[in-house]
Amino acid sequence: MDKHLQYLPDHFVHMLPRRVRRYDPDEVTRVSTAEVAPEETGLSKRNTDAIWDALVRFYRTGLSPSMALCIRRHGRIVMDRTIGHSCGNHPGATFEDRREVSTPDSLYNLFSASKAITATLVHMAMERGNFRLDDRVADYIPAFAQHGKGAVTISDLLTHRAGVALPPQHAMKLESLENPAAVVDIICAMKPNSGGHKKLAYHTVTSGFLLAEIIKNTVGKDLQTFLKEELRDPLGFQDLAYGVPGDRLHEVAQDAATGPKARFPFTRVIRRALGADLPTVIGYANDPRYLTAVVPSGNIIATANEIGLFCELLLRGGELDGVRILQPETLRRAVVNQTKGEFDRVMLVPVPYGYGYMVGGERFGMFGRGAPLAFGHMGFSNIMVWADPERDISVALLSTGKPFYTPEVLIWFKIINVIAREIPRDTHNPVFADGPAP
Repeated sequence: MDKHLQYLPDHFVHMLPRRVRRYDPDEVTRVSTAEVAPEETGLSKRNTDAIWDALVRFYRTGLSPSMALCIRRHGRIVMDRTIGHSCGNHPGATFEDRREVSTPDSLYNLFSASKAITATLVHMAMERGNFRLDDRVADYIPAFAQHGKGAVTISDLLTHRAGVALPPQHAMKLESLENPAAVVDIICAMKPNSGGHKKLAYHTVTSGFLLAEIIKNTVGKDLQTFLKEELRDPLGFQDLAYGVPGDRLHEVAQDAATGPKARFPFTRVIRRALGADLPTVIGYANDPRYLTAVVPSGNIIATANEIGLFCELLLRGGELDGVRILQPETLRRAVVNQTKGEFDRVMLVPVPYGYGYMVGGERFGMFGRGAPLAFGHMGFSNIMVWADPERDISVALLSTGKPFYTPEVLIWFKIINVIAREIPRDTHNPVFADGPAP
């Protein structure tokens, strides 16, 4: 124990915020050579400095070992940089631990922001006629009809209304990832929970396994193969995948629980949503069994650059560098707000969802103020990836620190608002110019 803490009562020490060792931000910042001058994208150095200063302010809180930010505007990389350490600077780390500074080549886990990639694969399969939004899940996974779930549709899965939001704890074991079919069986055997069918409740992990099974049963390819052959290879992506090969584990930035330790009732909220307590989930996140598996709702891994490039694909209506994988009208329909003002029984706030994507708002939104056409997804617990057609930007904002229930998280949200403030809404995007499709 730190010598300054050894005389404090154990229960007080337990409540102290967990923080990483602070370093001079300039010493642990790395910038990609791919960045262009801000003026080439219609911005100024003042704009990009303000954005980076907002991110550095959060880094200074000591709540994240590593952060990465990649912003494209008008298709060009205006920012692609990292700050902090990919390993060796988690709370409790010693100077003897291997410590490496993050770089733009570091790999990051998207966690729940992976849902945006999985949703895109679902829409690709639907476009090809493999299934439809209104088809019942039980049409392709008959066992799902148990306990009155027969009417649940694929659109219900994509909008978090399928009634299987809360996974049973015995399903949330690393050993389960070795047999995805067994995970699907467990979900099929679940009774409706968190309000049941048609009630909005964020499906943290369950929906992804079901969507992957539907793709496998209709397309004839497992989800990883479908991603590789139909999106990753045609577009020339190098890293974007569910998990990583074992020989690349050392390239993945390690995640860490930071901030005050959760107390009741927050511990109950976390356990309900994730199926385990926060320290256990963080342990899973860094475990090779998790990092090398396929978790459709939770372990897309790539560099910030490639994650941003995926968002650029969405921003361009499903086409990138002359390669089209999705039709513009499909994307326009996918980002229509389906849950206007409805209270999410797991997130405990109203969250606007389209078909597999979170969507923005004018006065308040996940992607900053004044971003009604923006869409993307949030990931555990301060990861955000999105496209904003009115600003012509695609963004990947990543962090390995996982603080819960601390006011300083508002400093992280300010990064998003600063991006929206510093980049003007001055673009006519032909795909989304008239808003989402009806």
